[in-house]
Amino acid sequence: MMHTITRRMFVATGVAAVALPTPTFAKAPEIYMDGGGVFAKAWTHAVGGYDTVAYHDLSSDDAPVIGSEDYATEYKGVVWLFASQENLDAFRNDPDRYRPQYGGYCAWAMARNKLAKGDPEVWHIAGGKLYLNVSPRYKREWLAEIDRDIARADANWPAILERG
Repeated sequence: MMHTITRRMFVATGVAAVALPTPTFAKAPEIYMDGGGVFAKAWTHAVGGYDTVAYHDLSSDDAPVIGSEDYATEYKGVVWLFASQENLDAFRNDPDRYRPQYGGYCAWAMARNKLAKGDPEVWHIAGGKLYLNVSPRYKREWLAEIDRDIARADANWPAILERG
């Protein structure tokens, strides 16, 4: 049986399609949370559960410190973990001092007006602020032009979140 589309059916279909709402892009979250993937588990805590206060006492070659559920707080709708009560209290007293810049997104990418995963194991403290990068390679590139890249990233943040 052959189906024939009449002019009336065609016009009605076209009007219905135009009347449908257009898709909107979701705003990216202010605090980066890794959604996981095929080979990785999704994060359940900010910065993958690392203690953001502890970074400030480490040298650049030190491994970051994992936090504990015993020292947890919620900030900006996300749970943050710390290795000690002292670090938890420091964060609660001044979260903007200790949270990673750009919500934990990659600083190198942010300087190029892009959103990318920040890796809590690829970090750097500059001017008393914590920055994450997606990989050691991009951290090296970011460090090579750190002042320029921080200025560019600061200019992009937080408006970039609107694009999602």
